[in-house]
Amino acid sequence: MFERIKAILIKEFKQIFRDPRMKTVIFITPLIQIILFGYAANKDITYIPTAIYDRDNTKESRELLRKFTYSKYFVPERYIYNDKEQNLVLDKGLSSVVIRIDRGFGRNLKAGKSADIQLAYDGTDSNTAMVIMGYANSIISKYQYDLLKEEADSVGKIGSLPSVGLEDRAWFNGNLVSRNYYLPGVIATIVTMMSLLLTAMAIVKEKEIGTMEQLTVSPLKPIELIVGKLLPFGAIALVQITLITILGVLWFEVPLRGNLLLLLFSTCIYLFTTLGIGLFISTISSTQQEAMMSVFLFYQPTVLLSGFAYPIINMPQIIQWFTFLNPLRYFMVVIRSIFLKGVGLDILWTQLLPLVAIGIFVVVLSTLKFRKSMG
Repeated sequence: MFERIKAILIKEFKQIFRDPRMKTVIFITPLIQIILFGYAANKDITYIPTAIYDRDNTKESRELLRKFTYSKYFVPERYIYNDKEQNLVLDKGLSSVVIRIDRGFGRNLKAGKSADIQLAYDGTDSNTAMVIMGYANSIISKYQYDLLKEEADSVGKIGSLPSVGLEDRAWFNGNLVSRNYYLPGVIATIVTMMSLLLTAMAIVKEKEIGTMEQLTVSPLKPIELIVGKLLPFGAIALVQITLITILGVLWFEVPLRGNLLLLLFSTCIYLFTTLGIGLFISTISSTQQEAMMSVFLFYQPTVLLSGFAYPIINMPQIIQWFTFLNPLRYFMVVIRSIFLKGVGLDILWTQLLPLVAIGIFVVVLSTLKFRKSMG
């Protein structure tokens, strides 16, 4: 049995690496993807194109605007002088936010009255708009506190102004860098795509060129053929995750606080499911184009329901139930926990156990379907 599996393994590796373009797809493409996603998958907002509309033009208005422009977020790119320009910069997307201060702002502050300003921002991207609003509220609150403190000092009540001090501590991602959160998820999605695509396409290719019939009439048993077909792609996926992990840690400085061996072990369990799904797709596909479309049809909802970009807790309850059938959901928790938290098997077993159960079910189902298609 092992001699026959060894023979099919040698044949598979020779077939995979015979084409130089295949080597590029397997080893270079994931590295390019991790670099592109590493720079693109970043929700940190440090540059907000800002338009200034100061109709008051007093010491007080300029001081408030200085609070905005001296922060590391709001970058003044243009100054506008009428309402038409305000609408124009927002309609054309020339600025993300317009800070407008009307006449009477400084006079009202001196008189102890309420003074209003307007922030008009592009709400097309609601998440970005909420972040901008949070930054603005923080700046306004600090400006208001400074005014009250200055007023208290002027009447001889130095130090009498009450204040609340907040000391915060972020665990696992101290600087709150979004790339540290997203990049491990990107690694998981790349491994998912490559393992699914390579498995499904390779077996369907055997059908198209007619060599699958030759394999079925050979002394190989179905289980030997399945193992010989899947093991090379499992080994390739482990090499891929090692390479892109090294690149992510060294290039993007994403912390890997956990055990690399535990990461590879967890990946092996996860590949148990993706290779089985790829095998199943190959049995229901007649051509490589059909297999590719089936992979993408499966891949897109898998990523959407994994918690990669959108928190599962925010999804409708019925959708949350469906996520329990998604193997990427569990692997996403595992890989992020290993990278950022450095936890061990004593914590991750609750995620690995369902992953094993799903993997066994998928592989058994795929094997039965594969045997039936061979027959």
